[in-house]
Amino acid sequence: MTDQPDIRRNILREMIAQGQTIVNAWLSIPSSYSAEGLGHAGVHSATIDLQHGMIGLTDALHMLQAVSATPATPLVRVPSLDAALLMRVLDAGAYGVICPMISSVKQAEELVHACRYPPAGSRSFGPARGLLYGGADYVAHANAENLVIPMIETVEAVRNINAILAVEGVDMIYVGPNDMAFAFDGAVGADRQKSEAAIAHVLARAQAAGIPAGIFCADGADAARRVAQGFALVTPGNDFGLLTRALRTAVAETLRGTVTPVAPAGTGY
Repeated sequence: MTDQPDIRRNILREMIAQGQTIVNAWLSIPSSYSAEGLGHAGVHSATIDLQHGMIGLTDALHMLQAVSATPATPLVRVPSLDAALLMRVLDAGAYGVICPMISSVKQAEELVHACRYPPAGSRSFGPARGLLYGGADYVAHANAENLVIPMIETVEAVRNINAILAVEGVDMIYVGPNDMAFAFDGAVGADRQKSEAAIAHVLARAQAAGIPAGIFCADGADAARRVAQGFALVTPGNDFGLLTRALRTAVAETLRGTVTPVAPAGTGY
């Protein structure tokens, strides 16, 4: 009988190996309640955004706990390449980290090094909640389960994409299309010919290297287009955008056409 490790398997790695599309929720609202709800909405992962989301580290811990009660795999986007913070979110139970503005081999190597236990890296011992979520032998197998995901969103990153993809320990790349638009087109408007060409180039190089690529999308239709393009992981908008868009639609439906007055209800609330 073969001993099997007790660590919780990262289902995203299994999906990548099987060529399945990963749908990723993006959490910018500091609420464990909404995080839990979105984790049950059919997504495969949920990313807590510490860069542009209105979320602090304490909020992130509560949200990680909430996502852990759902089928979704918890991920965190950190605000910067900060080794101490990377270690903290992994210790808090993130099963993958997305790091913005990785533009060079050196930065990609520093990112991997901070996220891996020795001898593969310099992550300090102190798994804390990682043990609760991952299991008793989390430390022995964390390097093989946790995902390290640099964001590609600058001209320099596109120029260095082959070398970044070759860094040992880079498990996936994640494209930031809006910052790419700033970098290549000078704005985030509709005319994105240069940045779209850069995105297509990055995706092609990732596919050639056997590294999956993810991307942030405007909505579900945009996500479907990116899946058809070849992206392995897609994020169909963030929680705040989805919430406000849904409410605007509901308001428009409510006020469409002639409104017939009705008598107020006498009971209930």
